[in-house]
Amino acid sequence: MKHIVTLLIFTLFTISSFAQNGINWKTWAELEQALEENPKPVLVYFHAEWCAYCKKIKRDVFTKTEVINKINTEYYAVNMDIETTQPITFDGVTFVNKQAETKRNGIHELPLLLASRDKKTVTLPATLIFDNTLAIKQRVFSYYTSKKLLKML
Repeated sequence: MKHIVTLLIFTLFTISSFAQNGINWKTWAELEQALEENPKPVLVYFHAEWCAYCKKIKRDVFTKTEVINKINTEYYAVNMDIETTQPITFDGVTFVNKQAETKRNGIHELPLLLASRDKKTVTLPATLIFDNTLAIKQRVFSYYTSKKLLKML
């Protein structure tokens, strides 16, 4: 009985440790390097601190074991706060948040370029799926469940 309890505790600890690791989110620089070494499809998730549905996706979708396994094995993943003021260099081009100079919640150039419907605003949450050549396969501007995300992937 003592051994069974010990084995059960060890198993639960291992499973919880694996789940805590979650999705292997990359920076844009890490993505660029990874794509050069081993091209794979890419998932980019744009969010903001004030976005309730973004938080719900992080909490309810990106924590599911099936989602974590699918993304970590078959995709590279990047998540980005659309209001970041950090410059990002990707493919030799540096992108910045020019709006932050004049607006309280300025949007960074990268989400404006990739996840905007009108080049002025971004509807959140925004998820983009690219193929391994970085051609956009799908853009989603709404909440989704883990089941829907797995179908998209």
